[in-house]
Amino acid sequence: MIMTPHGYPLDSSVVLLPLESLFAVRQIEVLVRRLDATPEAVGSLALRLSEAERERASRFRFYRDRRRFIVARARLRELLGVRLGVPPESVELACGKNGKPALAARCAGEGLRFNVSHCEDVAVYAFSRGCEVGIDVEAIRTLPAAESIAARVFSPRENRAFLALAPRDRALGFFNCWTRKEALVKALGIGLAVRLDQLDVSESRLGEDGAWHLESFFPLPGFIGAVASHPG
Repeated sequence: MIMTPHGYPLDSSVVLLPLESLFAVRQIEVLVRRLDATPEAVGSLALRLSEAERERASRFRFYRDRRRFIVARARLRELLGVRLGVPPESVELACGKNGKPALAARCAGEGLRFNVSHCEDVAVYAFSRGCEVGIDVEAIRTLPAAESIAARVFSPRENRAFLALAPRDRALGFFNCWTRKEALVKALGIGLAVRLDQLDVSESRLGEDGAWHLESFFPLPGFIGAVASHPG
């Protein structure tokens, strides 16, 4: 049984890595960024977004959500710009299958693939030049409906493992499984086209050939993330 940094036990089939060790997994970069910023900084970062992105930001009702979107998207443009050798404003983004973000045709020839997720004021980014990649992050918190949600979206084996946890460990157990499912779905680019209870993510290697790889990690205290990857 594995004891996490938070003192929670997890099933031995789940490996939680320190963030720095993920950089060696299939040459995938995983970066963590905070999304808190002053109003002045948010205004400057908004200038790096496209007109469509700024219009989307304006539709958020609350400033907090608008700020998080602007900072997360601007940081993504910065990180992509560094890897492509272009200014952040020049990065062209497109929606791939089922809305998965991707580089537009002009930049796609670089072979750079990426994914992003954010929760509260924490964003995680994954970059690769040879793998399909998906990433997810969640705050570890108690959900009153966790058991009913798990019954619907966890596989039978996952649900049995979840229910076997002590009550104090179920918040981490729930979001460990949830983030792994979300990361895999995002890497696959299948959106709502699959039933989550049919995806069993309790192992680190998935698929008939074991080519899909899943890793969980703690980006910051109180948060858990997961990365899914598959060779191009």
